[in-house]
Amino acid sequence: MVRAVAAACAMIPAERQSLIVRALTNRGVVSITELAEQLGVSHMTIRRDIRALEEQGRAASVAGGAQLPERIFNEPSHIAKAALFHAHKRAIGALAATFVRPEMVIYLDAGTTILEIAHCLAGRQDLTIVTNDFVIAAFIAQETSCALWHTGGFVERENQSCVGEAAGEAIRRFNFDIAFLSTSSFGPRGVSTPSETKVAVKRAVAESARQRVLVTDSSKYGRIATFQALPLHMLTAVVTDSALPESARDTITERGISLHLAEIPALLPEENRA
Repeated sequence: MVRAVAAACAMIPAERQSLIVRALTNRGVVSITELAEQLGVSHMTIRRDIRALEEQGRAASVAGGAQLPERIFNEPSHIAKAALFHAHKRAIGALAATFVRPEMVIYLDAGTTILEIAHCLAGRQDLTIVTNDFVIAAFIAQETSCALWHTGGFVERENQSCVGEAAGEAIRRFNFDIAFLSTSSFGPRGVSTPSETKVAVKRAVAESARQRVLVTDSSKYGRIATFQALPLHMLTAVVTDSALPESARDTITERGISLHLAEIPALLPEENRA
């Protein structure tokens, strides 16, 4: 036993990390305590290894341990997403809406959580609002007197929004005080998407906004999709919920990104797929 522990302690980080990935591949989720005991190292060492694996997109932190990143190949339709997590989305959207100051020029990305920000702007008349989302545009047109622009572009019917290079070019015409971005997946490497056509939109927004605020529930953390849209350091703030793991909070704040947590009940495992 002493020899096994000594051998484990003598491992270089890459060796330990390979063993951790092997354990995750075999079991899906492994606790920090179990890994520390098996490898004969401290909890802090295991946490550092998990953090390094997260940076590489090979692991995702969960409360008390790690799991393999969940790979996202597609996103639910607008209708499917609209039926889920109303309380969570309202709380996150309401918190994000507090960022909006009088006479700002703002961008509202497509998504049902971003729609909750729009709901908080009902009755306003002092803003200039740009969006690529048809549902958000309809609400703003009906419930506010704000100046309103829609990006146009390739119509993605499932999500009732516009994407692609044409939408990106329209976005670059503006100088935003603040842009609220949505996502189906994010982590230490940044924001990713299963749709290549959304990359042009996210990057155009990031280039055109003074503040870039990611608005999403915590279940999206640790997921990874095919296309990298934005590196994490390009965000100025993240607005999510209080179920975000401590390790994820550290990853975000250590990069100088402002983190804002809506106080809501933790997401149940079966609810983690919105």
